[in-house]
Amino acid sequence: MVIKVFLASSSGSTAIKKKQQDVVAFLEALKVDYTQLDIACNEENRMWMRQNVPEEKKPANGIPLPPQIFNEESYCGDYDTFFDAKEDNLVYSFLGLPPPPGSKEAVQADEAHIVENGTHVEETNAEGNLDDSIEVPVEERNGDAHSKEEQAQAADEKEEGEEEGEVAEGETADDEAMEEETAGDKGPAEEEEALEETDEANAEEEQEEADDDREEEELRQLEEEEEAEVQEEEEEDLEEPQEEEAE
Repeated sequence: MVIKVFLASSSGSTAIKKKQQDVVAFLEALKVDYTQLDIACNEENRMWMRQNVPEEKKPANGIPLPPQIFNEESYCGDYDTFFDAKEDNLVYSFLGLPPPPGSKEAVQADEAHIVENGTHVEETNAEGNLDDSIEVPVEERNGDAHSKEEQAQAADEKEEGEEEGEVAEGETADDEAMEEETAGDKGPAEEEEALEETDEANAEEEQEEADDDREEEELRQLEEEEEAEVQEEEEEDLEEPQEEEAE
């Protein structure tokens, strides 16, 4: 199975270029075999991508933007769904590929296949059937992380901690009194730090909003360019029959 990534090599949108680079870099880091298909220089690639993206996955104008990802003929998703899968450690499932042994995704899959009766699905007997004799410890099935010995040890530690707490109560009271005396001096400094942190947070939010607005504007311009190209193609298709009739 070959993963196909449809890209636009000459896109004027910096947002789209960054998304394309993120997808390609992550696939290379995972050592996943993939093929890049350019829709900017190859009309056949662009038409194939548009026709094979499901209707419910297309934007309102009906023109899907790169990057778009396929497994052979099967549609995997766009950048947003790829990013969500990456955050959830489910990239191989997103791509329709089996996760390599030892990977985070493989470990999650193994944990998900433990049945409620304490049998591991991956454990089989010599005939290749599930071996019901291999069971998960009762503590694991019941969700109890502590054994009886651990519980007894925890009880002893709790008693020791209570005795030490009684001894330290006097010292704690003195410390609290000293902290109350010095609290008045720390108040203004803490207020200034809080104000500085608030200003920094507001500045970061404003920067993020500006970046989002710029990205939306770039995407809108690219969509308009795509729509203009489609309209030109339709006009050319209409002009050709008229020229033939004139001749």
